[in-house]
Amino acid sequence: MRHMAKSDAGQKWIRRWLILIALLVYAMILIGGMTRLTDSGLSITEWDVISGSVPPLGAEGWAEEFAKYQQTAEFQQQNFNMTLAEFKYIYWWEWGHRLFGRLIGLVAIGGLVWFLARKWVGRGLTTRLIILIALGGLQGAIGWWMVSSGIGETDRLDVAPYRLMTHFVLALIIIGYTVWLWMDLGGRTRMERQPVLAGFALVLAGLVFVQMASGALVAGLDAGRTYTDWPLMDGAFVPASYIREDLGWRSLFEGLAATQFNHRVLAYVLWAAALAGVALSWGKPAAKSFALLATLVTLQAAWGIYTLVSGAPLELAIVHQALGVIVFITSIRLVWLTRSPTAPRLASS
Repeated sequence: MRHMAKSDAGQKWIRRWLILIALLVYAMILIGGMTRLTDSGLSITEWDVISGSVPPLGAEGWAEEFAKYQQTAEFQQQNFNMTLAEFKYIYWWEWGHRLFGRLIGLVAIGGLVWFLARKWVGRGLTTRLIILIALGGLQGAIGWWMVSSGIGETDRLDVAPYRLMTHFVLALIIIGYTVWLWMDLGGRTRMERQPVLAGFALVLAGLVFVQMASGALVAGLDAGRTYTDWPLMDGAFVPASYIREDLGWRSLFEGLAATQFNHRVLAYVLWAAALAGVALSWGKPAAKSFALLATLVTLQAAWGIYTLVSGAPLELAIVHQALGVIVFITSIRLVWLTRSPTAPRLASS
């Protein structure tokens, strides 16, 4: 295959590098979640790739950064009583989030340069790895695009929910693509193709992706703490405020009640589909993989309900997000396993 490494040693080290990238991206997703949950995302009001990696080094530097934050609507309307010590707490979360992103970039670019220097990669694999790095660069740009929506002359107290969702789903695409590359470079062959199971695996992965995007929208709107009763919402299956008069059809994406309700319903649909996948694959080689996904979806649904009725505290919410990413990776693995079988071999190009 054109997309394999040129040697066994190269194959081994590239796969190790991809595991490291996936772990770093996974950690980045969780750090990003903590940054959002601690309301730290708008604490740094500027973006500079080089100088921005150095935090304030003295009292004057901290005073300057705090003064910049005091110009934001978030400070003026919500955190106007914040002390410098409290500002430092949220600043370190955002600074750590950005620094970790730079670290991932260095690991990614440095790894590719090393592989090219060792002549371990041919044209096809090089292209795929460049795409991975380009996605990381795009993620950095979207991260600033997201943060900038809550800074400046605006009444917005948080980042724009649509932009937060875009930032999150691109992170999912990056980690999913990384895992896919890792599996492609492995020695394991896929299962014998069965079109029905392959199609169903793709549907499940799509549902997981949409559900995760829905969860990001809920998080961006802070809708998860709006209704904490279950299985009803505000005493009804469909809350009375599902469609708001001032939003109209935009309630589906901007309404607190609608976004949380949609997230709940999507969870039910995904859970039922995952169980259907187990039944559909019963007695076939893919059965264990479908059962693994269904088990994780069930755990995620149960944890989501527990998080909801507990009022979505920070520690429960971040575990919910962490488990969701694992569910997504498992769904990508299932799609890979059920595609047409291939016999991996080293590339000559």
